[in-house]
Amino acid sequence: MFRILFHEPRIAGNTGAAIRLAAVTGAELHLVEPLGFDLSESKLKRAGLDYHDLAVMTVHADLDAALAALAPCRVFAFTAKGDEVYTDVHYEPGDVLMFGAEPTGLPQEVLDDPRLTALVRLPMLPGRRSMNLANTASVAVYEAWRQQGFALPE
Repeated sequence: MFRILFHEPRIAGNTGAAIRLAAVTGAELHLVEPLGFDLSESKLKRAGLDYHDLAVMTVHADLDAALAALAPCRVFAFTAKGDEVYTDVHYEPGDVLMFGAEPTGLPQEVLDDPRLTALVRLPMLPGRRSMNLANTASVAVYEAWRQQGFALPE
């Protein structure tokens, strides 16, 4: 299925919501350190409810380690700086949907990484800076899954 990659997430509740998203869609959740919270934090557990055991989650020491573990793969970086609208991408099972930290998004050095397949964006009204991380990941995962006819993971 699809892989969600959070680059240095800062807010436990968003990651907890992503754990639940992974559990209900069959996506894998990959986190790149440093994290802005402890994985045992109560906000993480509360947001993930009782889905922690149903989700596949892996923590990676850095982006290089994450991309090496996920290779070979196509990596779509979600950013307000993206040239392509997320619905124009033709997703394939195994694709990585990468998102940046809540306050800043993906840093420029990550956006410049040659291993990225494309920079994609969700449309927003002019003058708006960003959407919530977990909400953005949900929109992206459901679009990718919709394109696959909501096929069940193998």
